[in-house]
Amino acid sequence: MISSRMHSMELPRKVVVGGEILESVGEVCLELGIKGRILVVTGSKTYRVAGKAVLDSLADTGLEALHIKVEEASEKAVRKTEKILRDGRHSAAVGVGGGKVIDVTKLASARVGIPFISCPTAASHDGIASPQASLHDGESLSSVKAQSPLAIIADIEVILKAPYRLLASGCGDIIAKFTAVRDWWLAHQLRGEYYGDYAANLALMSARLVAGNAKLIREGSEEGVRTVVEALISCGVAMSIAGSSRPCSGSEHLFSHALERVAPGKSLHGERCGVGTIMMAHLHKLQWRRIKAVLKMIGAPTTSSELGVEGVDVVKALTIAHKIRPERYTILGERGLTRASALKLARKTEVI
Repeated sequence: MISSRMHSMELPRKVVVGGEILESVGEVCLELGIKGRILVVTGSKTYRVAGKAVLDSLADTGLEALHIKVEEASEKAVRKTEKILRDGRHSAAVGVGGGKVIDVTKLASARVGIPFISCPTAASHDGIASPQASLHDGESLSSVKAQSPLAIIADIEVILKAPYRLLASGCGDIIAKFTAVRDWWLAHQLRGEYYGDYAANLALMSARLVAGNAKLIREGSEEGVRTVVEALISCGVAMSIAGSSRPCSGSEHLFSHALERVAPGKSLHGERCGVGTIMMAHLHKLQWRRIKAVLKMIGAPTTSSELGVEGVDVVKALTIAHKIRPERYTILGERGLTRASALKLARKTEVI
């Protein structure tokens, strides 16, 4: 019997990965049938490292472009961008930067109903290719459905110049798929939630690819960077196929968001996800020591001190993580962990 439940899939139409390819952005837009004015969104730093090259590429192909800068992934920034896009003259929006810029561009363009093109300047998390956007407003963090990029143009030369810490953070976000998929399966078994084998295995393949190439990635070579970028893109596609962030975001992400709330600004999202994966893998009875060894080899944090937070912060985050997205069932259950069990878990995995 065919299930009556349905979800839609949005997949990128074009993915371009290589060196010195920002000059092709204009040509890609034309190939995709994009005409009229294009809004290019950057940060202050990313304008210098890649934004100007994108604007020049659009101009060289005869496309009109408007440029704005955003510095935070907030509702205010999204509304500012959305207001500009609603003039009826813009046919697409290009996000050139890291997670904040891309999330703002992605969500604003989705609300207006025009295509979005992703041009990442770092490989710090899977938002570069996913249909989800994360907004931070004060202590509040929300993950909302936006849209998948129509195209992804990832210039390896630009990403290679970004601080290595950002690449290691991206690896932490990819390694997180080991526990995210387990949480998804658990929700399917206990709550009857939709579970897709293809999306789950695509996410797991990305995690295994990074784990198997940890030494290569640590060398900071072009091949290592390309491995991470392609894995992040695969994770984004997995979410598009699943129709949600389920294959890529589970209890380890809840921990990451909780820790950011408890100790804001101390670490990167992917770094916290990596540490969260170590602990959640223990709860899932996975090989948490191997996961920890992979993260160490890559050079990503594996302890509270390496995250720049106190042990009490980790324990607190573990006890409130289940409240971050109460509708998302994970190994943490509905009641979460007690302080005693959280402390025991963090000590057992040597996170504190």
